[in-house]
Amino acid sequence: MENTKKFLKKIGINDVSKDYVSDKRFGDGGQYRFEVPGIQSPKTMDALLKESVKQDIFIHRVTQTKGIMMLTDSEIKEMVNLAKNYGCELFLSVGPRATYDTSATVHTQEGSRIGYRLRGYDNLVYAVEDVRRACRLGVRGILLYDEGLLFVLNQMRQKGEMPDNVHFKLSAHAGHCNPASAKLLESQGLDSLNPVRDLQIPMIGAIRDAVDMAIDLHTENPKSTGGFIRHYEVPQFIRVASPVYLKTGGSVASNHNWDTTEKEAIARIKQVSLVKRVIDAYCPDAVVSSKKSGDLSIPV
Repeated sequence: MENTKKFLKKIGINDVSKDYVSDKRFGDGGQYRFEVPGIQSPKTMDALLKESVKQDIFIHRVTQTKGIMMLTDSEIKEMVNLAKNYGCELFLSVGPRATYDTSATVHTQEGSRIGYRLRGYDNLVYAVEDVRRACRLGVRGILLYDEGLLFVLNQMRQKGEMPDNVHFKLSAHAGHCNPASAKLLESQGLDSLNPVRDLQIPMIGAIRDAVDMAIDLHTENPKSTGGFIRHYEVPQFIRVASPVYLKTGGSVASNHNWDTTEKEAIARIKQVSLVKRVIDAYCPDAVVSSKKSGDLSIPV
């Protein structure tokens, strides 16, 4: 297999050792940031951020997963203002997806491979319109599920049809899990990749070695995606995946589209505090990004 490995090395894809350490960083020099996903409404976001202040834990990114089209303009504006006042990123997810349209196939065991991707021309148009609406209301972080949509949105961003400071993040539901896929996505303008949730540490290291964009890793998961908790692996996440977003609080939910309550939002902050305890105990020299990082995609 040496010839294949030599070719992969020529195109920037390497087999990394168990001792691999990433020397890559966020723009502010930080190695890691905290992200809380599954925050679907302004009241839940408000409860989350207030509890984070109370616990003295800064949340760098809040992510909504049910879809932009599931929020009213006033709800989006309220979430934008919450993020601006707090100083965090707000990522809203693209609403149109196979599970919401007329697809019967996606609801079958074999058809579930479609995931949240877009079916046909019309749904691609609907998805772009969903993103345009969020951007008009000040959102500068968009969670994607479809590689073709990434291609279109990046073209629009390059040609001035989309704000040049909007950041695109691809969900773990897209199913990417190797360094070649990561390089392909980065070449199409992706700013942040969430690979599948159960990758082993060397697999994560190989992805990091191949790309410069941020990597988003789940420190825990809802029951619907395995329910496994990886808190004690977080120091290794930071070591091999920096710059990395630590996605925490998922174990509070039952599934990806869970409508988190205010009480559950507070419980998510507890999960972040448990991850922070592991970092403080086992890698106290790890550098967290500051609250005022210039490369955060804070709403405008």
